[in-house]
Amino acid sequence: MNTSRVVILGAAALAAGAAAFLARGLLGGGTEKVKAAPPPPPTTSEVLVAADAIQAGAPLLPGSVRWQVWPKGSVDSSFITHADAPDVDHLVSGVVAREPIAAGEPLTESKIVHADAAGFMAAEVTPGMRAVSIGISTESGAGGFILPNDRVDVLVTGQVSDTPRRFGTKTILSDVRVLAVDQTYKEDKDQKVVLAKTATLELAPKQAELVEMAQAAGTLTLTLRALGDSGLQDKSAAGSGQTDAGPMYIIRYGVVRPAGEQRE
Repeated sequence: MNTSRVVILGAAALAAGAAAFLARGLLGGGTEKVKAAPPPPPTTSEVLVAADAIQAGAPLLPGSVRWQVWPKGSVDSSFITHADAPDVDHLVSGVVAREPIAAGEPLTESKIVHADAAGFMAAEVTPGMRAVSIGISTESGAGGFILPNDRVDVLVTGQVSDTPRRFGTKTILSDVRVLAVDQTYKEDKDQKVVLAKTATLELAPKQAELVEMAQAAGTLTLTLRALGDSGLQDKSAAGSGQTDAGPMYIIRYGVVRPAGEQRE
């Protein structure tokens, strides 16, 4: 075998080896690649959110909120978390929404108000209505049995005649909502007696004006309505601030004057 043939055979062997090595690399052979480790799962926290849309002034209930998994890095300091307040029943007790809250929106202290906090009454009042307090006694407040969210009629009693001296009573407002009642208790022969001082009513602006005039004309009394007793006629009168009893008159020194008329 001559030298040129040996060189050719050697070159062919080297070329075949290189081709085999290249083919093995293309087919996945060779050195095993190092796999990247999966990233660690994100740290999460449970945030209290609205289960459904909550209107401003609506009371919060356990069913109106829920816990939502939230990335811990995105949890704002104002959010209410499960780690800080795990007891939902205690958390929503006596709490109302200060402003509308969308479904799935996190609850914050600025969006809710507690019963013992300033601004609670403002959150309880229906938009467009006014909270008006009137002085009452146990006798003029249904014996102390009137409670918040009850519906009442407002009566005024005053003198209608000097000679002979006569008094009259009429209903000036019907089916109005009681927002709050200032009640205290005292012990009387081993019994608790309710002492009511003021009642706060939810009234339309014109109704509020009528109540103020009525307080100048006589004594106001609240009569408690039965649950579910809400007539269409009563609602019409309550909305207008007037009743079928007609206008109110104030008698001074035997002279009859319409309520609100300026004295000369």
